[in-house]
Amino acid sequence: MPSPLEQLSSGALDWLGKNLDHFDPFSASARSATYSTAKAALELALLCHCAARADDGRQALSGATALVRKLWQDPDFPRLFDDTPAYASTYGLVYAALAPDGVDDAQRRAALARLAPDLFSPEGKSPYRRIEIRYYADKAGVHHGMETYAELLPRSPLATLHGVGAEAQAPLSTSDAYALTHTGFYLGDFGRTDSGVTGRALAHAHALVSRMLRHCVAHDRWDLAAELVLTQFILGSDPLSTPSGAAAVECLVRAQRPDGAIPARSAALLASPSAPAGELFGKAYHTTLVTALMALIVSSPRPS
Repeated sequence: MPSPLEQLSSGALDWLGKNLDHFDPFSASARSATYSTAKAALELALLCHCAARADDGRQALSGATALVRKLWQDPDFPRLFDDTPAYASTYGLVYAALAPDGVDDAQRRAALARLAPDLFSPEGKSPYRRIEIRYYADKAGVHHGMETYAELLPRSPLATLHGVGAEAQAPLSTSDAYALTHTGFYLGDFGRTDSGVTGRALAHAHALVSRMLRHCVAHDRWDLAAELVLTQFILGSDPLSTPSGAAAVECLVRAQRPDGAIPARSAALLASPSAPAGELFGKAYHTTLVTALMALIVSSPRPS
């Protein structure tokens, strides 16, 4: 009988593989999409990038990897970032950072040349934003002016956020919770390296993640639950050995549909079963992808 993580991973990866046409911005399935097809493709590329470290991930994502390679060689793909001006430079940087090995570098260099000039300046950016830019800029091999992670860590969400309210209330706002998890992802390279969080800061981060996880389980907030479980792992815990982590994994197992999808970011955001296929995909793809990413990383051996 498969373990809960194996069930989540195999089901989510199977669903993603059967819905790749929705990730392709130039397919008939995605042309009238109400979700951002460019963002969806970037998220798929991140999953492929991280899963390349695991044999199971490479095999299950062969179709997704082929699609990413095709898109990264299509000059029309990075132009889609202009459809969301507020995020165009960030998407362009992520695109450059996640370029698969062996693709024509001209497309990547062209995308970098179009980035806003002030993107790599720390001025006016929060510590979290500086960590994010540093992470992708380092992967893209781009010079930047961001401080080191060691300098940014004491001012990052992992160290500065504090839960508020009674246990029945969300300890963090949704935006703060995502800043917390994503900071962990970048500092720990999605489980590949040590996060650098130690001592009191580590104890504080663990306690806050556990509190937020308990809230997510109680309110079926599946997307954040998956991200927080991965954050626990990156911070050095075995999530399945912690009450909050184990409860979150079981919560995700209950939410997973027979076809492998996690149907929305939360139970409160479920689409009607009669909704068009594109809307159902738009609701499900992100949480299903994050769940697959979490399950693959947490079930893999830690790097030595």
